[in-house]
Amino acid sequence: MTITTTQLLQILDEKGFDTTTASHQAVFTVDESRQVQLNVSGGHTKNLFVKDKKDNYFLLVIEQSAKVDLNRVHRLIGAKSRLSFGKPEKLMEYLGVSPGSVTVFGVINDCNGKVRLIIDKPLLAHEKINCHPLTNEMTTTISREDLLKFLADVDHEPEIIQVSQIDDEE
Repeated sequence: MTITTTQLLQILDEKGFDTTTASHQAVFTVDESRQVQLNVSGGHTKNLFVKDKKDNYFLLVIEQSAKVDLNRVHRLIGAKSRLSFGKPEKLMEYLGVSPGSVTVFGVINDCNGKVRLIIDKPLLAHEKINCHPLTNEMTTTISREDLLKFLADVDHEPEIIQVSQIDDEE
């Protein structure tokens, strides 16, 4: 059974995580989300649902403005080949979300552990992290510590790796 946005927010509340959630117009791209960023402080996430040729799936969670070289990141995360974007059907099956709503919170729906979670190390420099709560019409702010506790609670402790490009490499 797929967890809904309402259920997710209830779970976060029941577990005592300090979150705030803001509703807004649906955002599908980083550019569209810039207005949300102006009104909600903290690190804003960009999420990439990708796979290798052996159908190993990964969720890369990076800071909204970070850049990732998909032609090289496979070596950093131990993928079997270069990465491509996962199909919308697999995104819905594994994370319970549609394109545009990809979020770290989606791992709550990955009950069979099909998706490896990778968090870009620089994102965790932010004390507060902003993520879609399974819909791109809201943004939920959660502390870095509570996010990591939540991920452990849903059996998806992330691999924390620098996957974004460092400025002097660009």
